[in-house]
Amino acid sequence: MHVAIDGPSGAGKSTIARALARKLGLVYLDTGAMYRAVGLKALEQGLPLKEEAPLVEMLSRTRLEIVRRGDEQRILLDGQDVSERIRTPQVSMAASAVSTVGAVRRWLVAMQQALAEGQDVVMDGRDIGTKVLPDAEHKFFLTADDEVRARRRFDELRAKGQEVCYEDILSDLRARDLQDSTRAESPLVCAQDAITVDTSELNIDEVVLCLLALMGRA
Repeated sequence: MHVAIDGPSGAGKSTIARALARKLGLVYLDTGAMYRAVGLKALEQGLPLKEEAPLVEMLSRTRLEIVRRGDEQRILLDGQDVSERIRTPQVSMAASAVSTVGAVRRWLVAMQQALAEGQDVVMDGRDIGTKVLPDAEHKFFLTADDEVRARRRFDELRAKGQEVCYEDILSDLRARDLQDSTRAESPLVCAQDAITVDTSELNIDEVVLCLLALMGRA
């Protein structure tokens, strides 16, 4: 079984996908973390985030691994665990920038499809239902008001001890929404056969129950 969950930043995709996978006994794959890892490396090397040639050269000497510890996914970049370092607003914007580059998307999509082949997965991202797993049995598009999404991200980062400004997060989120939805390569769109779920007024458990019901698994 393949379950595709797409949606904009802060809609709760990763949290919901992880919880849904746990309920169904499936493997969870957070594809956004993979783009974040590429964005992190490009930032640390001072590379232009939207120029294909230097990014392709960087990818040629990049080793990206997904390691599972229980039901937790860890991201190894060139042998180092960067799972925490990729969760900053700066890396989030870098991930959005590198994701506009066709070669980066093709490199990661091929990796994601290989990871999904032959196993049951819940995968979340921005082009899962349209590009990565177009034949997924279940497709969902999670959304929420931008201010709700910004508040969630603000609370998440503050809980991790990061000093952040709500207005900056809201501004960055809106900029990322625009960049993700207008890029030429696999823009953020709802697949025609996906079911849209607005999570603005729902908590995690309520969204998971909603998805399970829509799948006939409640």
